[in-house]
Amino acid sequence: MARRAETIELAVLGLLHEGPMHGYELRKRLNLMLGWGRVLSYGSLYPALKKMLRGALIEESLSTRTPGTPVSKRPRITYQVTEAGTREFERLMSEVGPTAWEDDNFDIRFAFFSSTDMEIRLRVLEGRRTRLQERLDRIQRELAMTQQEVDRYAGELQRHGVDRVEREVMWLSDLINAERNSASTAASPSISPTPTPEQA
Repeated sequence: MARRAETIELAVLGLLHEGPMHGYELRKRLNLMLGWGRVLSYGSLYPALKKMLRGALIEESLSTRTPGTPVSKRPRITYQVTEAGTREFERLMSEVGPTAWEDDNFDIRFAFFSSTDMEIRLRVLEGRRTRLQERLDRIQRELAMTQQEVDRYAGELQRHGVDRVEREVMWLSDLINAERNSASTAASPSISPTPTPEQA
């Protein structure tokens, strides 16, 4: 549960870097980032926001009531990141330990990769690929051992798991190669062509 709260915190700080948002918009954007199967309820979001407010990572402001708005309608609370929140976001994004590439955290980290140094991006991508390769080796060993013992549908499910992990490993390898290529392109000095006698 603690890890999920940290993931929500990282995602909220990252989204609020784009600009102030109210709770409904935050929840909608977070659910898009987390993807299907991990829907975030208000019961998970608002305790995280309260904790971040207590830690002064974010602050809230009430929207002013526009003329014509019913008096009974409550003003909307908007959240924005503080300087302390910006520092915490940068600290979380610079972490390169196992939590950075685990299932719970990797997608969120990846969504904010543009805020991350290339060396950190590479280490996170390589860590994720190594972790998935270990998982793939384990699944393939289990598949080989249990192939005779499981029925057709259990076997298909295992093969589906293998295919999914293999695809992600290939995707990560492509990303890592692209990062390395862009780094080597940026590092190599541009050589100006030698002018011909006509150009001199």
